Amino acid sequence: MFATRKVLAAAVFAATACTLGLTLRADTPLTAADYERDLPRMIEAYRHVEAASVSDAEEQILHEKHYMSHKMQAIFPTKFAGAALTVLLKKEENKDPNALSGMLSAIDGGGPGSVYVMKIEDGADIAGMGGLMGTSMFARGFSGAVVDGGVRDLPQLKKIGFPVYALGPVPSTSVGHYRFGGMNIPLEVDGTHVEAGDIIVADQDGVVVVPRKNAAEVLIKAQQLDNSEHSMYPFIEKFHSIVEAVKQFGRI
Repeated sequence: MFATRKVLAAAVFAATACTLGLTLRADTPLTAADYERDLPRMIEAYRHVEAASVSDAEEQILHEKHYMSHKMQAIFPTKFAGAALTVLLKKEENKDPNALSGMLSAIDGGGPGSVYVMKIEDGADIAGMGGLMGTSMFARGFSGAVVDGGVRDLPQLKKIGFPVYALGPVPSTSVGHYRFGGMNIPLEVDGTHVEAGDIIVADQDGVVVVPRKNAAEVLIKAQQLDNSEHSMYPFIEKFHSIVEAVKQFGRI
């Protein structure tokens, strides 16, 4: 009986993959080397895999966890991927009108495919960005932003549809309380190490960071995990057995 189910499982897998636009073609699938040579193509591929599959792939390949905690929340349901542009704000009371100018220059230094990743020292109740910065990022084609701190001006950010993950909405400002601490430097963001150029993958399950040097390999594995999981849904619906589905596809 279950031998027949194996045949059906293969058919379900192929049909589901075709529906989802996954790689099951007669020609040679893209390899890690292909993606390594073409960063925009790799980022685009990451936009089509689930953050959970990326996280699982990292644990299986790197034996490490690279996801942010439940505290990092999106201002609206979203999905994006891109390369990290990192910014640090250091806590320092000041009256310097140029204390944060480097933060603004960092935005103008980014472009399509960038993800603005900001660390605010002791900044859970400090808005690291708001409507003006978000509008500028949106205009420049940024994929999104991840702020280890607060965010404000949510009506404007939602109006333009610019996705932001942060610790929560707050009405405060960093002006006069913080100083620009550097751009494209290594950061610890919500307890997760992020370096400039790392791939950031975010969806409704949360935020995952992929070290740039491992990005292509992790992507291939994440695609495989996605293929298996999405093929299991119709199998489970038909045969009413998650046990058999796990046996067939090896994914849970």
